[in-house]
Amino acid sequence: MKLYLAGPDVFRTDATEWAAAARALCQLCGHEALLPLDGKAQDAAGIYAANVEMIRAADAVLANLAEFRGAEPDSGTAFEVGFAIALGKPVVGYLPADEALADRIARHCGPLTRDEVGLLDGSGLRVEQFGLPLNLMLAVPARIVVGDLSTAIAALPRRG
Repeated sequence: MKLYLAGPDVFRTDATEWAAAARALCQLCGHEALLPLDGKAQDAAGIYAANVEMIRAADAVLANLAEFRGAEPDSGTAFEVGFAIALGKPVVGYLPADEALADRIARHCGPLTRDEVGLLDGSGLRVEQFGLPLNLMLAVPARIVVGDLSTAIAALPRRG
């Protein structure tokens, strides 16, 4: 399968080394990795177009949905997941720990409060209480696993 690897890993200082290891892992498991770093474009519009084309060419998307610069996943990765879902592609998201979204928000943003309707964050905004590890718009349509890229590869749906 061709696997698009979505996630904030492209922002790592060792992104080139990470990409080589990720590509090797996919190959070892019999898959081809499609990585955002594969593109040649240097401008924002070109990078976007190249990534969208790779998602279209992929059989599935594996997404690192770990916290990125806060309690939530990388916004670009969230877009890529939504785009893949809209195209009918299977998506496996992976997280480093099994933690409910409300607990993660409390850890990042301070104690949650409660009113007559439910939980509120420090800004007074409602917090989802479905017990999911991510916002329902990611956790419901994608298969979410706890682990790393190898865990996500193992969780891919079997092709008939």
